[in-house]
This record gives sequence, C-alpha cells and structure tokens, in this order.
Amino acid sequence: MFDAKLRRYIDPPLNKMGQALVDLEISANSVSFVGLGFGLAAAAAIATGQFYLGLLFILLNRFADGLDGAVARAAGTTSLGGFYDITFDFIFYGAIPFAFAIVAPAQNALAATALLFSFYINGSAFLAFATLAQKLNIQTSLRGKKSFYYLGGLAEGFETIGVFVIFCLYPTYFSWVAWVFAAICTLSAISRVFMVRHMVLSHSDPAVSD
Repeated sequence: MFDAKLRRYIDPPLNKMGQALVDLEISANSVSFVGLGFGLAAAAAIATGQFYLGLLFILLNRFADGLDGAVARAAGTTSLGGFYDITFDFIFYGAIPFAFAIVAPAQNALAATALLFSFYINGSAFLAFATLAQKLNIQTSLRGKKSFYYLGGLAEGFETIGVFVIFCLYPTYFSWVAWVFAAICTLSAISRVFMVRHMVLSHSDPAVSD
C-alpha cells in the first residue's frame, strides 16, 4: 500500500550507492545473490530460535533487494536481472513463515500454512497480470523502473516486512499476527483480481468480455 509513496525517499540515496557499485564494477545480479544469502540466513536463524539475528538478516536482505535495483538502474536493467529479483523475493517471502513453522510447529504450522497460501494467491495474481500488462503494453513507474509491471495492493513489500519484523520481535505472537496478515493478503489478492479486470477491460482486450 505504501511502496509507491516510499520510493521518493528511498530511491535517491539508493541510486547514489548503486552508481558507486557500478563504478566498482559490481553487478546488480551479484547484489541479488548476496541478498538471497541474507534471506536464507534469516530463515536459518529463525528456524533455530535466533530471532534477533534473523531480524538483522531480514533487514540486510531488504537493503540488498533495494540496492540491486539501484545498480540495475545505473548500469541498465536486464531480463535476467528482473527474473532473479522476483524469484529471490518469492524465495525470501516463503522462507520466513516456513522458518517459524519449523521452530515451533505445534503453535505456528497452521498459521504459517495459511499465510503462505495467501502469499501464493497474491503472487499468482501479481505475476499473471505482469504477463497481461506486457501483452497490452500497460506500464507504470510508481514503484520505480522495473523489468515488468508491479501491481499494487493492500499488502505489498512494506507491509510484509513490517509483519516480519513483528514476528521476530514478538515470536510468541506469530500465530495471531500471521492469521490477521493472511486475511489482509487474501483481501489484497481479491482486490487485485477486480483491479486487473477493470484495467484489462479498459484497454479493450478482445480476449476478455463481460
């Protein structure tokens, strides 16, 4: 929900750092792989009960996720880089709830499953529309220059990271928070379906009808 608004504050310093890395001949893909390492380290730490360490790696992962985009903007985006970026994001977003299910399966497993299901349907709508947007030549730069269309919703990156931070700070409340956020993500997915229908119909796609 807040991702587009935050870009105006986040992008300028990231772009400076991105250009500095380009000057050092460090590629965006390299930063993406480092970020993936941080994300997996976060999941490993959480799965072993080291929640504060997990939080540190979560924040490092998100920093790397923003930085790889800045490097790409400075050096030029690539299709492979876009593929790495979204794939590694989905790995990260799935790994954190899974790690909480591992550390306390009796208390967390069902809520983690519900949260992952909500991520699954949200991600399906998100990626499916990216394909449609390319077909219909629908573009946006609200969330920065991306390799494909980033469709907004009630629950986006900022909200998800906020919830992950709460998970790490208050792990005993994981189940309650996960159920609530799963409901929000499900509502976000439903709203995306209606949003996509409106956008596609407004572009007069002959393959879509009432």
